Amino acid sequence: MDLDTDKLDAAALAILSLTLHDGRRVWKGVDWAITGRLFEKGLIENPAGRAKSLILTEAGLAEAQAALAELFSKR
Repeated sequence: MDLDTDKLDAAALAILSLTLHDGRRVWKGVDWAITGRLFEKGLIENPAGRAKSLILTEAGLAEAQAALAELFSKR
């Protein structure tokens, strides 16, 4: 099965946004390949390290909120 990794990344970003705290910080709890792609796209700050949370960029926060509404809101 071919998966649309852009859709997976958007869903992961939306889900990460549900744990938003301290401005743009979210808890780190998704696959490293996904966080790597989100970092390469400029949507999160560098995920490497021992911290259990990630920091969304301004663009990442905006995209997370849009993805959350688009993918998961009841119509």
